[in-house]
Amino acid sequence: MLLEVEHMGLTAFVRRQGVRDVNTFGPQSQETLSYRDALVELNDQLLMTEEPGDLAYVAAEILGRAMGVSRAGYGTIDTVNETIDIERDWNAPGVNSIAGRLHFREHGSYIEDLKRGDTVLVTDARQDPRTAQTADVLIAINALSFINMPVTEMGRFVALLFVNHDDVRDWSPDDLAFMRDIAQRTRVAVERRRAELDLRELNASLEARVAERTRELEQAHEALRQSQKIEAIGQLTGGVAHDFNNLLTVIGGSADLLRRKNLSEEKRERYVDAIIDTVGRASKLTSQLLAFARRQTLKPETFDVGLNVLAVSEIVRTLAGSRVEVETDLHCDACFADADPSQFDAALINMAVNARDAMNGEGKLVISVHPVDAIPAIRAHPMRPGKFIAVSLADTGGGIAPDQLERVFEPFYTTKAVGHGTGLGLSQVFGFAKQSGGEIHVANEAGVGAVFTLFLPHVQAPDQPAIAVPMASGTSDGGGMRVLVVEDNAEVRLFATQTLEELGYHATAAPDGAAALAQLAQDARRFDIVFSDVVMPGMTGIELGQEIARLYPHLPVILASGYSHTLAEQGAFGFELLNKPYSMEQLSIVLRKTVRSGVGLTREAG
Repeated sequence: MLLEVEHMGLTAFVRRQGVRDVNTFGPQSQETLSYRDALVELNDQLLMTEEPGDLAYVAAEILGRAMGVSRAGYGTIDTVNETIDIERDWNAPGVNSIAGRLHFREHGSYIEDLKRGDTVLVTDARQDPRTAQTADVLIAINALSFINMPVTEMGRFVALLFVNHDDVRDWSPDDLAFMRDIAQRTRVAVERRRAELDLRELNASLEARVAERTRELEQAHEALRQSQKIEAIGQLTGGVAHDFNNLLTVIGGSADLLRRKNLSEEKRERYVDAIIDTVGRASKLTSQLLAFARRQTLKPETFDVGLNVLAVSEIVRTLAGSRVEVETDLHCDACFADADPSQFDAALINMAVNARDAMNGEGKLVISVHPVDAIPAIRAHPMRPGKFIAVSLADTGGGIAPDQLERVFEPFYTTKAVGHGTGLGLSQVFGFAKQSGGEIHVANEAGVGAVFTLFLPHVQAPDQPAIAVPMASGTSDGGGMRVLVVEDNAEVRLFATQTLEELGYHATAAPDGAAALAQLAQDARRFDIVFSDVVMPGMTGIELGQEIARLYPHLPVILASGYSHTLAEQGAFGFELLNKPYSMEQLSIVLRKTVRSGVGLTREAG
């Protein structure tokens, strides 16, 4: 900024004058204001004023009051069009504003001086050659005498500070020095405020752009997630369809063969066994799917992890083959976990089979158990402090390729040849770990081997170890006990009642919970056991069981379910549970278990 201010001259003037009287305007008088006091007030006002337009007006007001003039103002310049834009001006009482856009040529020829950076002082517009011809115009706006002080930046004429007076006036050097100081301070303050406002607007614009960009990224990520979900669903659907079609082919083919006439008993038995075996494989497949989705119905109990590992290791040795050395390394005495022991055993076997295949049937597999104080950070999850049991299986295979490491737990993802694996083994481990409150981690070194570690919460040992009551295998006579079968699916209801009749029970069917309660209300003593499906329209099997427990506390309830979201999250609410599909033998076992448990049957004396 190029603005020459005669500070020394102003200082000398202030020292000489002390307090300068302000002119009076008509009948009114204003309080005297020295140039020094005016500058102090200006500094205070500039600090408190926010808007650039207000800053210019504050400066004009203080300038006008201190110099005792008719008008004072500040405006921006357009040198091409030779105009000045005055947003606001200060005017003495009785003087009209000239705010707006004015053309310099309409008021004289002094614009040429301003363009050169010279201050224009006019004592009497009628006598000055630059304004003599336009004196009437100037007198009409109370500008018989005036000072126009240019403000320049980088050599350019950009703004103008002016004072007008309606009478002849001789402008002193002190007036000019004071006015230059006002001009400089005002210009700096105005530009600073404008820069601050521009910065605020820029920040607001940047924040808006960042917010918009963030929304765009979130939308892109959501689209990617949806695409990945669709891909996963497609992979899952394709894998299920492939495996179930194979199973249905065996079942359908065996059923067709059973229809043939003159079929030998040996072939008939073989085809029936094929159907039963295939149904079992289908049941296992659905169980693995539910395990991965963390929707399987677990039957948790407190068990010693080390003992289970020792027991399963014998099975693993058989599965691994003679060329795989299986070693157990237990560093945890009485490490108890609260989980489903059968699912734990299945997880160990799945990991062991995966390790065997990774070693191509030859190498060393080490199964170790040890307590830990935290689960490390895994798959973007933070470290979880606490008491856990770590069960690790380390193999000497070729390791896992880096691009496959993140996908090993996906359902149906497998690197094995077609027909040599469903890709659900590790996904079952993943689902079991998550649903049991634990985690699964894989450490890998390509060419050296992989270590899969299953983490389960460590719990206190039970007061008394559970003693398993051996159950007789096969089916047995129901002894004429009476069972109320509640099932909404007509085909399943017929199968259940026929199976119970074959087992020696008397079965009565009800299509839903309301019908079952109606039959019980007639005479609950007619039934010894209620066998109900879980997922039914209206009242669920769990709600039915809870109502029966309230109304008929001595009547035992067995639940059957292929899948239930409630069962997966909260368990069977204390009821005995039979998972679908179930065999005649499995139904017989759960019925006998319920009878032997001592839960009071409704068959009372009299």
